Amino acid sequence: MRDDIDLHEYKQLLEQRLADLMQWHEVQQQEGAPVAIDQTCVGRLSRMDAMQQQSMAVATSRRNEIEKQRITTALSRVAAGDYGYCVQCDEEIAIGRLRIDPATLLCIVCARAAEKR
Repeated sequence: MRDDIDLHEYKQLLEQRLADLMQWHEVQQQEGAPVAIDQTCVGRLSRMDAMQQQSMAVATSRRNEIEKQRITTALSRVAAGDYGYCVQCDEEIAIGRLRIDPATLLCIVCARAAEKR
């Protein structure tokens, strides 16, 4: 367990991000509803715009699901006492990196190596 970071503070940050994502999830479900195809109700361009908005809502929902998984994993690492250590090399993740993204699982060296693959 790391002594140089306040685990309680990071746990609160992660829990708040998770709560925010859960709240947005409800909004996105409403935006991702099927688009009416009836041309008499909606003009062609309006329908195309609605379909584009629906597609964007679905993509955002996917990204949020991935973020929820990352946050849940980070919270479980807090509980296990493994938070702040890289999952690949087991080195400490820099505090600055954790401040930017508290759910990060990789140190900068391993993250750069993963980007090159």
